[in-house]
Amino acid sequence: MKRMLICLCAFALMLPAASASEALTVAAKGAVLIDGASGRVLFGQNENEQFPMASTTKVMTTLLALENAALDEEVTAGKNAAGVTGTSLYLSQGETLSMEHMLYGLMLRSGNDAAVAVAEHIAGSVPAFAEMMNQRAAELNADAHFVNPHGLDADGHKTSAFGLARIMREAMKNPEFRTITGTKRKIIPWVGNEYSRVLENKNKLLTTYEGATGGKTGFTNKAGRCLVFSAERDDLELIGVVLNCPTWFDTATVMLDYGFEHFRMENAYNAGEIVRAIPVINGEDAAVNANVEEGLKAAVPIGSAVDIIVTLPDSLDAPVHAGDILGTAAIKTGGDVIAQCNLIAAADVERVSLQQAFVRLLRNWFWWG
Repeated sequence: MKRMLICLCAFALMLPAASASEALTVAAKGAVLIDGASGRVLFGQNENEQFPMASTTKVMTTLLALENAALDEEVTAGKNAAGVTGTSLYLSQGETLSMEHMLYGLMLRSGNDAAVAVAEHIAGSVPAFAEMMNQRAAELNADAHFVNPHGLDADGHKTSAFGLARIMREAMKNPEFRTITGTKRKIIPWVGNEYSRVLENKNKLLTTYEGATGGKTGFTNKAGRCLVFSAERDDLELIGVVLNCPTWFDTATVMLDYGFEHFRMENAYNAGEIVRAIPVINGEDAAVNANVEEGLKAAVPIGSAVDIIVTLPDSLDAPVHAGDILGTAAIKTGGDVIAQCNLIAAADVERVSLQQAFVRLLRNWFWWG
């Protein structure tokens, strides 16, 4: 078997406890709360309907920058960056900053000029970068369409709350993104100015909500107030999105409180953990370990019964190659599989040659004799 990286998560679009889901409504046109570990929806309100997203767009811009550039690369603002409207770092044409400083300016100050500078640095132009954004969204199965890297109103620039939450979930897997989005205050250079730029994170949850880990604000007249947010307590990380929500921070607090009050983290297996040794027929080794590929954990309703379902063969035929997918492990609650991951071979096991098989037969014969 070929090594394949397919760690599948089952996404439930309704809460396991339907009555609890129905009890929560929020003042947002679109809203969603997902489990950061499995990606499962824990609460949704018009979560699959598309709306403008304003500067929450910059989560995708930052993710692509981190995936396609080094933090110490020099990024120069061209005339398109220096002339962009809206919230700004006040970059001068020709001004150069490191990619790291540009991304802090992008995420904390929400600089539209930094967004254009980053986009042109990576893709050569804003339209080319937008193509990259849409390709990445498709890879993440995120229901979003991007026209620009900053989120200023444009025809066709929109997302569903669930799609944006999936993008944020992917971004939060990147340690550099987590550091940037979770930073409350940052000082970066201001070339040609006697002062430095002092950046204050506009995400108030970082100071008002216990366990807040990151997020991004956004506002335009068309999009209204938009917010991506995340928080972690007791190994449970929640990711939420509200689109066109006048009470954005208060609503985010209500949604996070709801999540932490109703769910807990079920950590079934850690990445690399041995689940079982499986006998190998005609192998140089008698057995091979089945290891967890990427870990298995998910948010489950507090007080619910949980089953861990392991599916593996009773034996294998040699040869076996390290990384071969041998089976799966799944978390099941309320009759539904809510998360699943692959179990893979921990090592190579070659098939015994005819000579080795003959020697092994003789040894066994003499031992029994």
